[in-house]
Amino acid sequence: MQLEGKVAIVTGAARGIGHAIAKRLLVDGARVVLADIDHDAVQRAARDLALYGTVRPMVADVSDKLDIHNLLTSTSAALGEIDILVNNAGIAHQAAFLDLKEEDFDRVMRVNTKGAFLCGQAVARRMVERVEAGGNPGTIINISSVNSVFGVPDQLAYAVSKGALNQLTRSMALALAPWGIRVNAIGLGSIETNMLEGINPSLENRKRLAAQTPLGRIGQPDEIAAITAFLASDEASYVTGQILYADGGLMAISASGQLPQRI
Repeated sequence: MQLEGKVAIVTGAARGIGHAIAKRLLVDGARVVLADIDHDAVQRAARDLALYGTVRPMVADVSDKLDIHNLLTSTSAALGEIDILVNNAGIAHQAAFLDLKEEDFDRVMRVNTKGAFLCGQAVARRMVERVEAGGNPGTIINISSVNSVFGVPDQLAYAVSKGALNQLTRSMALALAPWGIRVNAIGLGSIETNMLEGINPSLENRKRLAAQTPLGRIGQPDEIAAITAFLASDEASYVTGQILYADGGLMAISASGQLPQRI
């Protein structure tokens, strides 16, 4: 159990990728706080995951500084100082560029980018204090997307928020490296989640996504959880400032856009 004794916070943990990440961290020995804005869903998630280890649900809006303060204070009081932060909370809004409303753009940026900044900064301050007192550094993992690189005309706010998140990851990694605190991101391709189904409600659309992916399929939340566990562990002790793409090969497609032939 490579994360034995570690304390982790996973935001957006009530379902989907966040839920899978929390489960994997628990299985690997961490004690985990599930943070989510949905009270009922996060309580259900905590009951589901209690079988795997010490888990606590917390209602928190990652874009609200007071909520973050309360989240960190409660986590430290209940479980000890925070070793791992996974900034997974994220939302999307589908709209044509010319129709995108300012308030919807702001809402996506507030959760996906500002939320990761506020949570990351607050946790990093505690980690720095611990290192300066002779303790061990921690690690921060941001959940990004291939859409941080690819243009997406009807998901402009989401794409912009994830592009900013990549730069936040790199800048945080450099800023925190003197204390040994590692910051990385995972750039997701198409992963089987409620968000993916919401954006692509038809089975035909999801089949098309799979066909456009070099590996020929949509990824699973457990696969992202495994990468998160690696980045959170000492096995990734020399990895920081990286965007690790888990995308079935999308980022490797050449400018021609041609997929490899199936064997």
